[in-house]
Amino acid sequence: MPNRFSVYAPGGRVALPNNPFGKDVANHQLFRSLALHGGYEQFDVLSLRPSTDEVLRTDLVGDGASPTRFMARAVTDQAVPAASGVLLRGAADILELSWLRRRMVGDTAYSLMGLVHTLGPPAIRQTIANALHGPTHAWDAIICTSPSVQQAVRQMMDEYGDWLAERTGGSAPQGPSLPIVPLGVDGARFAGLADRPQVRQAVRQRLGVADDGVLLLWVGRLSYFEKAFPQPMFRAAQQAAEATGAKVTFALAGWFPSENDRGIYQEAAAAQAPGVDIRFLDGNDHGLVGELWAASDVFISLVDNVQETFGITPIEAMAAGLPVVVSDWDGYRFTVRDGQEGFLIPTLSGPINGVGEFMAGRHVIEMDAYQAYVGAVAQHTAVNVAACADALARLIREPELRRRMGAAGRERVRTAFDWPVVVGQINALADELAQVRQAAQKPVTQHRLNPIKGDPFRDFAGFATDTWSLDLRLSARPGVTVEQVRGSRAIRLDSAFGQWRGDLEEAAQAFELIAAAKAATPREVLASFPPNRRRLVEMSLAWMAKQGFLEWRQQT
Repeated sequence: MPNRFSVYAPGGRVALPNNPFGKDVANHQLFRSLALHGGYEQFDVLSLRPSTDEVLRTDLVGDGASPTRFMARAVTDQAVPAASGVLLRGAADILELSWLRRRMVGDTAYSLMGLVHTLGPPAIRQTIANALHGPTHAWDAIICTSPSVQQAVRQMMDEYGDWLAERTGGSAPQGPSLPIVPLGVDGARFAGLADRPQVRQAVRQRLGVADDGVLLLWVGRLSYFEKAFPQPMFRAAQQAAEATGAKVTFALAGWFPSENDRGIYQEAAAAQAPGVDIRFLDGNDHGLVGELWAASDVFISLVDNVQETFGITPIEAMAAGLPVVVSDWDGYRFTVRDGQEGFLIPTLSGPINGVGEFMAGRHVIEMDAYQAYVGAVAQHTAVNVAACADALARLIREPELRRRMGAAGRERVRTAFDWPVVVGQINALADELAQVRQAAQKPVTQHRLNPIKGDPFRDFAGFATDTWSLDLRLSARPGVTVEQVRGSRAIRLDSAFGQWRGDLEEAAQAFELIAAAKAATPREVLASFPPNRRRLVEMSLAWMAKQGFLEWRQQT
């Protein structure tokens, strides 16, 4: 197990933003759980805009004591992941990180880990496949959260690799490994929320659920185009209520992408589940959602959307001790075992007859928004209503079955999806990748930089009349004094982008060397400066040529 771990959070903070997406919540919980349960001596967060070490500690562990040191650093400080041996990003985009690693510390310095949150958007799929364009290796990983995700990513990468080989007449490039590591939940927290008899009684009374009534629960976005069309759930709840004669209440705790969508849901509910008391509740009210974990009897989520790849809410429901009725869909079939923690409801994908290809094509060329694309796919993906109604009816009739499945769900979370278990799998993956990296031969690298995103002074050297070199002959322009060089400090246009060159005193020193004929080329000037300042001083020479202080074209 590593004693140090590094993650990449571009924004610098690992606290949740306002109105977070599911990936934001998952990443926050993942990073926090790594900090709490990883057992590291040091936990590094690299970013584009680093916060302070203390802010980072607060984001990750709050006011709690922790033996771990928390360090906030810039992602360009590549010595940090090289020291820990790993850099984890909460996204699948590792292309640019792989080039940064090569340029700064070399391919074998550490292992990169990316994480798949969704496969639905074609742009995200391209981002994942782009790993084949960069210096990624078998000691790197794009983490898949379920076997279904792994299968889909592997198929995509294999086919894309074949296309690259076909295009070049060569071999498919090697890409990163594709291990399975699930997301997790804080099992004890959800159990604590659920095991509150007084809260259960009060909430059920408030919702008008009788002692012998049944409360179904959905938690998540109320988005028919990005999450799930609700009609199968409405129809199944109605049929189960009719079959059992029970009073069924269905609470949908979530939020609508647009308030106009509320009427669309209400219209469908009234038409398809007239005998079910359907409530739309505020899923952004965390206190209310916590109460619903205590008050509910059955969790239901018939997701039908390719935007979904894992699904955290069924695991939360299992941790709360609820039996779950979920669609047999990607990550759901990995987390829920049919007949044990609940029921998997069969699903049917749409026909492969070219219409789907046309749907994707319209989105790719920006004729249709992504929501319209995935919504159209979901509208033609079936979830078996009869099977769902039968599962709900069984659970309504058999309280003991509900209790038994709820207990099995808690045990499933404890052994497979509690955060300490998941963090242990990530640590094991880091160890495995390190072994692969250490056993590998150092790759032969002809290109240190990405050929299409390299040094602009090299890439566009042909645009200029003359090309800079260390042996370029320089001279002081007649009449220019060192005081003029120093005076640039007062002129905002002259001092722009000063972070990319030496300070003005270094520029003045370099100017005086040239003016006194003690140096005539950049090579000779730089010999008078410490090695760690030479590149910046060389940029100062180019800047002084820009300002007209130095001449590089000798007058005849």
